[in-house]
Amino acid sequence: MVNAVKVFKKTAPNGKVSAYLSRRDFVDTIDHTSPVDGVVVVDNDYLRGRKVFARVVVTFRHGREEDEVMGLSFSKELELVNTKVAPNDGNEQQTQVQERLIKKLGANAYAFKVSLPENAPCSVVLESGDDYSTQPLGVIYDMQLYVADRKEERPHRRNSVNFAVRKVQFSPSEGNNRQPQTLVSKSFTLSPGKLNLEARLERGIYSHGQQVQAHLSINNASKKTVKNMKVQVVQHVEVTMTNNHFSRVVSSLESREGCPITPGSNLNKTFDLTPQASSNQKRFGIALDGKVKDQDVNLASSTVVANGKNINDALGIIVSYSLRVKLNCGAIGGELTADLPFKLMHPDPNTSKPALRKMQSSDKLEFEEFSSLRRGQSVDEE
Repeated sequence: MVNAVKVFKKTAPNGKVSAYLSRRDFVDTIDHTSPVDGVVVVDNDYLRGRKVFARVVVTFRHGREEDEVMGLSFSKELELVNTKVAPNDGNEQQTQVQERLIKKLGANAYAFKVSLPENAPCSVVLESGDDYSTQPLGVIYDMQLYVADRKEERPHRRNSVNFAVRKVQFSPSEGNNRQPQTLVSKSFTLSPGKLNLEARLERGIYSHGQQVQAHLSINNASKKTVKNMKVQVVQHVEVTMTNNHFSRVVSSLESREGCPITPGSNLNKTFDLTPQASSNQKRFGIALDGKVKDQDVNLASSTVVANGKNINDALGIIVSYSLRVKLNCGAIGGELTADLPFKLMHPDPNTSKPALRKMQSSDKLEFEEFSSLRRGQSVDEE
């Protein structure tokens, strides 16, 4: 059986520089970030002593481009990487795909590898709420390969190749078997006793599209009556550049089953919620993975840092999730609210899939023009 290995190709407008990528995601597995590797093809007669450089630029946009007037700018562009990739001596370790590409493309092909700095932010896009914004809000990565005498030179469009890439984060490989739980109580003025609520989740890390099962245990030792219950999954977003914090409810259920919970009564109940991007379309401020206009994007993954590091030191857009439970005791009694943090992330494919087999000589390289692909779709999902 012949298997196809997909390779993404793009050529400069002058046709002199071509680049091939086997993947376009910088994958962060908490302890390290995997690089993006590929092959660049350029004629030595065209170089004439010049070099091919690879640069990675991250653009942080926190406002609409249409609102930029009188010199006001809502974006910041930072160059994270700029390194020479060709010509090279070819002594660096190459992947199997790179070896096959170099053998196929000839002597003018050079393997390269680009790595991001350790503290580079993850790719996150904020939903603008309309279809009129020309530029997505959030953290956007672009990788550019260009020909120049020095890396400080400004790249020319005619001899450069641009790729839209992402930095994505996978859940820790060791997993998290901890069951988050919390116990909250509420006392009432001029009324004896307390209303007690215990909320529990089955795990601390959930995958995108997975059902979140919330177990509630209510003990009403007060003189008040619980009229209804509401359970929500809340997405918390922190924009570090502008120091803004906001929250959005991405999944919600309200129930009167088992209510009213009268004084001296107990109730155990389970709620099932599934937070998905498809049910939150066109809602301003929802944080997503990838490009907003894609149909298969997920909600943004929780931001996770390595042990010993502070989440507040992370850059870009910090995303977290929590389960919020509200017990309504009426206009006078008010509400009892409990928040239970958890993580929503992509599973590590190395732990959920069998080990990748060795590439065979019979495997076919399938080239696909990069421009025809949707920006937010991950290579690992195809």
